[in-house]
Amino acid sequence: MYDNEFDGAAAFSGGGFMPPPATQTADPSPSVFTKKRETLLPLTVNQINKALLLNDDKVNFLIDGVDVNNVKLVGMVLNKAAEGVNEIRFVLDDGTGRIDCLKWVNEPVDIKEMEPIMEGVYVRVHGQLKELQGKKHLIVFGIKPVTDFDEITHHFVECIYVHSYNTRLMFTGHYGAADGLSGIDKMVLDYLIQSSSVAMEHGVHQEELVKQLGIPLDKIVAALNTLVDESLVYNTVDDYFKIIADV
Repeated sequence: MYDNEFDGAAAFSGGGFMPPPATQTADPSPSVFTKKRETLLPLTVNQINKALLLNDDKVNFLIDGVDVNNVKLVGMVLNKAAEGVNEIRFVLDDGTGRIDCLKWVNEPVDIKEMEPIMEGVYVRVHGQLKELQGKKHLIVFGIKPVTDFDEITHHFVECIYVHSYNTRLMFTGHYGAADGLSGIDKMVLDYLIQSSSVAMEHGVHQEELVKQLGIPLDKIVAALNTLVDESLVYNTVDDYFKIIADV
């Protein structure tokens, strides 16, 4: 989905961020609606920690309804250590959480890039998300010290803007498909869209829907299956269900 070559000059050239048009993937998971993101997505570590893994390849994640693996972060370097002859590991702390990072050092330009990167230094990092043994980490493509602390503020403003853009697009665009729903299907979706339901980590249990809506379990299950087929909700764990976008 992404080009493996990282254009450092272009990536660190600055300028504002405007999200490109998003499209639905040609063959999405049956219970997940995704949008391709053909650029580096500004994120916080907290958002990454909450990301859903889309498939078994451990590199595609769902964040705010967007299919993502290339990201940019800003934070402080901790626990920098060289391992072997060609890899440097460190932890990035952005104030919302921490993530393990790995930078391969195969060329002289890589060595030069890492020279100013010391513990306690704020950096801007571009890389690819991976998951290993249930833990997310970042393979670093490019890294540069922050020289103007306005960059930190700008990054978090970007994160807020892009999060708002994507979740608004999810609800005003994708959830327009809900206009054709009626009866029990619409009742179930309306309940799942409530802020109290969205705030639940694993979503709402189907028995809770039976209790709150006063509808038999078999009809609730049928409605949930319809909503999953329409890519409006997904099954999290056991019999818990949640709308696609986390807001």
